[in-house]
Amino acid sequence: MPDSPAIEDYALIGDLHTAALVARTGSIDWLCLPRFDSGACFAALLGGEEQGHWLVAPAGRTKCVSRRYRPGTLILETEFETDGGAVTLIDFMPRRESSPHIIRTVVGRRGAVQMMMTFLPRFDYGSAAAWIKPLESGHGVRAAAGPDAIYLRTEFALKQDNQSASAAFEIHAGQEVSFTLTWAESHEEEPAAPDAGRALRETDAWWSEWSGRCEYRGKWSEAVVRSLITLKALTFAPTGGVVSAATTSLPEHFGGSLNWDYRYCWLRDATFTLMALDAGGYAEEVAAFRGWLLNAIAGEPDNLQIMFGITGRRRLPELELPWLAGYEKSTPVRVGNDAYRQRQLDVYGEVADAMYQARRMGLGENADMWKAERTAIDWLEKHWTEPDNGIWEMRDKRRQFTHSKVMAWVAMDRAMRMVQEFGQSGEESRWRALRDVIHADVCKHGFDEKLNSFVQCYGSEDADASLLMMPLVGFVPADDPRMIGTIEFIKKQLMRDGLVWRYATDDASFGLPAKDGAFLICCFWMVDNLALLGRREEAEQMFERLLALRNDVGLLSEEYNPKSARLLGNFPQAISHVGLVHSARILYGDSSGQAAGRAPRDPQG
Repeated sequence: MPDSPAIEDYALIGDLHTAALVARTGSIDWLCLPRFDSGACFAALLGGEEQGHWLVAPAGRTKCVSRRYRPGTLILETEFETDGGAVTLIDFMPRRESSPHIIRTVVGRRGAVQMMMTFLPRFDYGSAAAWIKPLESGHGVRAAAGPDAIYLRTEFALKQDNQSASAAFEIHAGQEVSFTLTWAESHEEEPAAPDAGRALRETDAWWSEWSGRCEYRGKWSEAVVRSLITLKALTFAPTGGVVSAATTSLPEHFGGSLNWDYRYCWLRDATFTLMALDAGGYAEEVAAFRGWLLNAIAGEPDNLQIMFGITGRRRLPELELPWLAGYEKSTPVRVGNDAYRQRQLDVYGEVADAMYQARRMGLGENADMWKAERTAIDWLEKHWTEPDNGIWEMRDKRRQFTHSKVMAWVAMDRAMRMVQEFGQSGEESRWRALRDVIHADVCKHGFDEKLNSFVQCYGSEDADASLLMMPLVGFVPADDPRMIGTIEFIKKQLMRDGLVWRYATDDASFGLPAKDGAFLICCFWMVDNLALLGRREEAEQMFERLLALRNDVGLLSEEYNPKSARLLGNFPQAISHVGLVHSARILYGDSSGQAAGRAPRDPQG
């Protein structure tokens, strides 16, 4: 049995500023306040209960646990069946107006159930024990350490010691008991607590209205809407930035060291994120994300990072937290991410494509947008031949990655099209010529005639799932013989149990330990390619296989291990849900590629 709840045993609640993970047991094991990238006050996910958790659950034996989100919302309902009766635990975070809140309401459904509540906060990722004292009202406690304070309030007195609070109570059918947690800076006065019932109604109405505006009406609409809700939940509302995941250091290999902080925004995900939001018809979110992107990339283009903080912060220094044992003993636990220092040339193509797609979506022109794009394109013209760390963020030496060159082609192609289609001022003929030079270079050095496949790096004989992007961005059509050969080579080298791994190269040669799971976004890229080839039955079968990997409330992480039948990596993972939306859009379309909306109509052969 695993030492910790399985990753798929968690569900997400959030308020568009931060998020919490709630286990099937009724324990909140991860919560960063007041923002996604703040220190955690519940960090049991990465250590143990002593690193902070908040449990609300039946005190005795539980016969059955089931859970769901209320349709179209991020309100989680967990039903516990016991010998004495049944209760429902409702967990949610109201949309934030000032202070962040979590509300947990226990509703009696049948009979009588003995319940328990345990509240053990630990600030700064479990390193700072809180000083707990009762509120003057007698119906709650205040826990504080350093700059942080959280207030737990309920309708009855709590038992407490210096570092925790607890309660034992019985709930009968028709009764309700609510607990409200509120964060504030420790020097501030006690913030007001919301009315639990009214907050639930308002939160339900807001999410229902938001999800009800989704314009996707195709097959798999339930999965698409749930993925879009998840993307919205991973959005930092003040800036529009979408974090890659709500967590840090959930491992790609149980017991290993591939444990990274994903509470930041990656430029490599920009175009697909825009397109997933556009697929749902969420123009406001598309505009907000573009605004975040423009603010983040401002500055010198040779300093264009691959990732930024949720506010556009550039410096994300990586630290290790040795007091945390790690999920499934996977160490080190890291906060921050040194990958921000890497050079990945593909991000120039992603930014250019994101801005191009934003214009195609009808977003108005931004006065600074084209200036920033031109500056970046001018820099890339001089540096596209250089090696880089690649899309998979290899931490040893830089290489001539084929995918990076393809995305340099994308940058020149989209710059040229910006002049053609949107009347921007620029060197169209020069960019077109360089686009053709890059294309020829990739076809000469990135394609292996003997293997009949594009390869990971110039001169290598290795497959790489990032090559599945080539038809999606318009570099070659999906039915180009070279691409068909590449798809088959990837299937032969990288597919196991119907899923796709990123690459077959030994990770040790890339400065990384062994890998363990299939990369879910790569699996969705394979679905896209099969659909664009007209192999719809095969594509749909694979898509259904991927849908079956979601947990019981529809969430995906970054990777999946078929042997252990467990999700791997940070959770929930935005790009996995983006891939789901994108593949559903292609499959529901006419297989021409126009359903995806990304590849131009005249890919170069």
